[in-house]
Amino acid sequence: MNQNSNIINLQKEETDMQFPLWNAVFAVALAVAGLITSEFLPVSLLTPMAEDIGISEGMAGQTIAVTAGVAMISSLLISSVMGTINRRKVLLAFAILQIAANLLVFFAPNFIVLLIGRFLLGLGLGGFWAMLAATAMRLVPEKDVPKALSIIYASVSLATVVAAPMGSFLGHLIGWRNVFLLASGLGLMAFIWQAFTLPSMPVEKAAKLSTLLKVIKRPVVKWGMIGTMFSFMAYATLFTYLRPFLEKVTGLDVNYLSLVLLGFGLANLLGAGIARYLLAWNLYLALAVVLFVMGISAAGLVLFGMLNPVAALLIGLWGMGLGVVQLGWTAWLTRTVPDEVESAGGLQIGIIQLAIMAGAAIGGIVFDYTSVKGVFTTSSMVAILAVLAVILTSQKSFK
Repeated sequence: MNQNSNIINLQKEETDMQFPLWNAVFAVALAVAGLITSEFLPVSLLTPMAEDIGISEGMAGQTIAVTAGVAMISSLLISSVMGTINRRKVLLAFAILQIAANLLVFFAPNFIVLLIGRFLLGLGLGGFWAMLAATAMRLVPEKDVPKALSIIYASVSLATVVAAPMGSFLGHLIGWRNVFLLASGLGLMAFIWQAFTLPSMPVEKAAKLSTLLKVIKRPVVKWGMIGTMFSFMAYATLFTYLRPFLEKVTGLDVNYLSLVLLGFGLANLLGAGIARYLLAWNLYLALAVVLFVMGISAAGLVLFGMLNPVAALLIGLWGMGLGVVQLGWTAWLTRTVPDEVESAGGLQIGIIQLAIMAGAAIGGIVFDYTSVKGVFTTSSMVAILAVLAVILTSQKSFK
């Protein structure tokens, strides 16, 4: 009797698992959009933040570096630190961290409190990203996982489209602090939606840190992670200081600035849309060509950035390339490490956050000691290094 009952219960659990929880998927997508928006809001609000807090724009840019640095550590350690805690509780805790982080930035009287807020955001950001693939796999049956991930990643592109121009526009209307208050409201919405839709997600045993070391020792993985790092470092170096460039070199006012940032976001969304066709054609060649174009675009901005139409065109081209790169390295990971995709995914998120931290930090130093043109020159050179890393990764993958 007990055996029959256990079999019935097991069959029921398997049936329940096959039911796609799309409401939960969209709730997670909203949470991701809120986290990405919060992470990069300083990009569009760098100048007013610096003036209000009484710091340089280079120091204000370090707030992105702090978030990325903490997110890097969080993404690597979250699985082992959280042990067997139900993942529903963990995801909801990350949503609370996002709300608290943005409220601290809203109330920040000085640079220290501002950094504490950004620190908390990094904890939630890195942990959430590291658990993303595993969460999607527990919300929908295996055949629907690619669709679920595409919904979640689409929210990233949408956040990229909305965050920069809306941050700049709303910051001008209601002040930069109120923009972060709105971001905390977005986090509250995500928390409520997840609280109503996320199922219980128990964990039987914690992941081991040793698995990360085994994955990174594979030659193709090592070079691919180096390519990932250089790609996102080039991105963070340029993107963090895009507003000061457009204001000081291109000479745009806040209205035109918002339009150019909107154009960047739309181009990024377009790049994400065409990425799957380019990557299906030739993953390594597509990554190499796109990164080379991004490097040339950054160099072109240094030379011709004072011409409004040229600057807008080059920024759009750069944003489109970024859309391909963002999906490209994820596609590379799933093809290269299918046997350890969860551990490798956490490692990759850690590498990406390290790259964003390094790009923002190095860019801030270059900005303060040279100029914003020096920052864009640095981005161009790092993008070319990424091209070389892609070539080496390609060679290792075919051996």
